Amino acid sequence: MYRMNFYESTCFRCNQTVYQVDRVGPLKDFTFFHSGCFKCAVCGTKLTLKTYYNNQHRQEDKEVYCCSHVPKIGPGHLDGSAVGIRSALNVPRSANFVNEQIRGSGKGTFDAEALNIRPHLNGHHNSNNNSPQAQHYHQQHGDSYQYGRFDASALHIAHALRATELQKSYSKMREKPIDYYLDKDEQTQLEMKHRKEEDDLYRKFARQREEEDKRMKEEFRDEWEKELERLTSRFERELQTKKKRPDEQKVLTLRHQQEREDLEKNMTIRRDKKKESITRKLLEHERAATAALVEKQSREMLELINEKRSEYMMAESLYLDEGDGYTEDVLLPYPSQAPVPAPPALSKFEVYNDPVEFADIDQIAISVAQEDQKTFTDLVRQLVGRCGSDIEKARTIFRWITVKNLNTMQFDENLRGDTPMGLLRGIKHGTESYHVLFKRLCSYAGLHCVVIKGYSKSAGYQPGVRFEDNRFRNSWNAVYVAGAWRFVQCNWGARHLVNAKEVPKAGSKGKSDSLRYEYDDHYFLTDPREFIYEFFPLQSEWQLLKNPITLQDFEELPFVRSLFFRYGLYFPDSNTKAVMYTDSTGAATVKIAMPAHMQSSLIFHYNLKFYDSDGDGFDGVSLKRFVMQSVVGNIVAFRVHAPCSGAFLLDIFANAVTPKEYLTGEPMKFKSVCKFKIACEELQTVMVPLPDCASGEWGPTKATRLFGLVPITHQDALVFAGRELELQFRMSRPLTDFMATLHKNGVEEKRLSKFVSHTVSDDDMVTFMISFPEEGQYGLTSIHESWVALRLMALGKSTSLLIAANTSSTHQKKLKVVFLPKTMKLLPTTNSQLSIIHISLKLLIINNV
Repeated sequence: MYRMNFYESTCFRCNQTVYQVDRVGPLKDFTFFHSGCFKCAVCGTKLTLKTYYNNQHRQEDKEVYCCSHVPKIGPGHLDGSAVGIRSALNVPRSANFVNEQIRGSGKGTFDAEALNIRPHLNGHHNSNNNSPQAQHYHQQHGDSYQYGRFDASALHIAHALRATELQKSYSKMREKPIDYYLDKDEQTQLEMKHRKEEDDLYRKFARQREEEDKRMKEEFRDEWEKELERLTSRFERELQTKKKRPDEQKVLTLRHQQEREDLEKNMTIRRDKKKESITRKLLEHERAATAALVEKQSREMLELINEKRSEYMMAESLYLDEGDGYTEDVLLPYPSQAPVPAPPALSKFEVYNDPVEFADIDQIAISVAQEDQKTFTDLVRQLVGRCGSDIEKARTIFRWITVKNLNTMQFDENLRGDTPMGLLRGIKHGTESYHVLFKRLCSYAGLHCVVIKGYSKSAGYQPGVRFEDNRFRNSWNAVYVAGAWRFVQCNWGARHLVNAKEVPKAGSKGKSDSLRYEYDDHYFLTDPREFIYEFFPLQSEWQLLKNPITLQDFEELPFVRSLFFRYGLYFPDSNTKAVMYTDSTGAATVKIAMPAHMQSSLIFHYNLKFYDSDGDGFDGVSLKRFVMQSVVGNIVAFRVHAPCSGAFLLDIFANAVTPKEYLTGEPMKFKSVCKFKIACEELQTVMVPLPDCASGEWGPTKATRLFGLVPITHQDALVFAGRELELQFRMSRPLTDFMATLHKNGVEEKRLSKFVSHTVSDDDMVTFMISFPEEGQYGLTSIHESWVALRLMALGKSTSLLIAANTSSTHQKKLKVVFLPKTMKLLPTTNSQLSIIHISLKLLIINNV
């Protein structure tokens, strides 16, 4: 019997060999794809195991598609062959018995007439039936009629079938732009009314600040005069007693001058502190007043838009897609009143599964952000003018705020409200935040939006911290789109500009092709079950969870970052908390699960330090050597052995790289995905550090994933051995020279070199043979060599380049590169390729001789 080679299959798309480290599959009929070939057959969109679809209506079609291009049958098209009921419909009745418990003796509620299938039944008994219904049917279908055929029109269930489809995924019905039903001048007129209210409010703020400043100055002036009078009076009295002693008078004078300077200094410090306190209180008051005004104005703007929208809908359809089989009674129009908070029925993944779907919408926001607008009406209409759905409207506003980078915006001192930058004067004065601005812009687009207040695990937070004061208070938004309330965090979603030395000035005509705006898509329409890990609202209903949690539950949730969810990671153990307590041996294990489509690309790293300090060593040994990182299946485990009692901070990092990218030797940048507090209250066993091997993952999984080195005899990172040990691996692809090294605490590596050797057989089997000189804990490191071609282009004088393989490389090679005016000569040690040494395997061996 033929057995397919699981490690060396053929890619269905390009028909080239696909190895395990770069393999996606098996899929339909045991097909495989390269990760780079795993794209939609129609549009070329990159797919994952979560986002791909097969053709369910043609068994011979083994291609993969995205959700938009997977072949589909028409709505409600059910025939006998499709659902396997043709034979059942034509089976003759075996008895006239009717179960009275199920159906009464009376006539059934639904008969042939009710179901409008009499023509089909008559056609079965008499092919020459000339009834009007039969004639109409045969005119439509001719002689291709199949007995027992039930379709949507026959059963009157087209509406129900369509409603079922709508429950499966969000239907992005396109609404006509706001220009269709609301005149721009009318909206601008209301905005000008709001602008006047804002001007009055800001003048009130200015008066209050001026009055407070005046009152404080008078208060300190009076206090200064009193203290100075007291100091001078004392000096004069003391001076009278020292009249006949000039030396003592001089000392008194110097002391008096010093006391006056100290008084002035102390009062200045006190004045500045009081001014800061008063300013902070005034700002809190101003923010509350601004938020209340924006709430009122947003309500008025929404009322105007809803009124005009309703009037328009009375006369014409509001939707652009009516000809595509949609009707307004299927998709309800956007609600005129804000619905009560409730968990969304559809997840973010069901609404959209890739930010690339908004590529055109995002580009609109980026373009608009480069220009200046004098009114919010102009701004929002430029943003949402080409948006047909509520999601697209919210998206352009979110992206405009993240692109605008309001934190670094420069404002003139004399800022007028009727200027382009005057729109954002609330940002300058600190009275308006990202969240209030997002709410304001949503109201101009006709979207319901609220500002939610609560706690967040923001800058300065560490796992185990209690939320007992206002230190971690924060605000965010919920916007009503896609039929539900969904979270938006513009401030955390905003990122900086890259690939450009400086941000182009607004209105400039310079090239912007090299600009790339980074942002965090996680904070747009975030799912409540993920959002709750970082944000806790003061009102429990705004958790948008079916089962709300308490503040204590929130504190105990693991401290994760957006990258954790972007990679699809999750905790397989429900007992994983922000604070992990060790057992009596000082051990605690943190486990993270990876989705199947990320197992071949995710690389993890970690750092361990003391919780209350930046110390990362114990008795001269790095704390990293007290953590064992290993991967088994889709689980990566970090087992921490505390060297002493106390608290430690475990920071776990990750990066997604392909095996090809890893082998190039480019330095890898890891980003934090989660943090834990490791608490060791009592330690009964002294734990020795792991052998001093290269940092990183233990076990054979990395060797299999990245280098195709498949374990035969030992599958785990921890190996128990006797006097001698033999380890076998099979190479699924060619590898160059190997080198194995043995490590043991307190023993030099050179002394152990003679106790380990390896052989490579003709059948691609690699065997490592170890004879241990004494019992103890050993680390085995396997190293292999690869070559990377160099391409260097530069101008200038001679220079030296030090090229390192990566964070887990052990060898570096130094190249001398000579640059001439028109030519470049590369002078490596051997040839035009760089030899890179990779750590391909690391095992921990416990020897009990």
